[in-house]
Amino acid sequence: MANWIETITGSLEQKKLYRQYKARMEALPEPYGATAKAMQRYFMYYGGVTDGETVVTMMSDLVELWERAAADGTPVRAIVGDDPVEFAETLAQAYGGTHWIDKERARLIKAIEDAEGGGPK
Repeated sequence: MANWIETITGSLEQKKLYRQYKARMEALPEPYGATAKAMQRYFMYYGGVTDGETVVTMMSDLVELWERAAADGTPVRAIVGDDPVEFAETLAQAYGGTHWIDKERARLIKAIEDAEGGGPK
């Protein structure tokens, strides 16, 4: 039955891991918790990753980064530098996976080919 449900809802194991990482994020001391949450929000908009496994890995690594920084007392700016956007985007690009834009790129290519007569009418 789990396979049937996962076909509709996605991986139950990934959902479990996601909840665990969220709990770890909530446990981070400030300013690391606020930073991790801000980066997670940015990744959801910027990253556009549609592969659940990649999202869980990326978010788990993000929490681990801030857990280590908190344990070592490393200042947030020592990690993100002067441009937090550049840091976040570089970090997000390190993770492969399928992005929502990949589907749209394929759709655009097909539409142009169809319009030129190279595809079905």
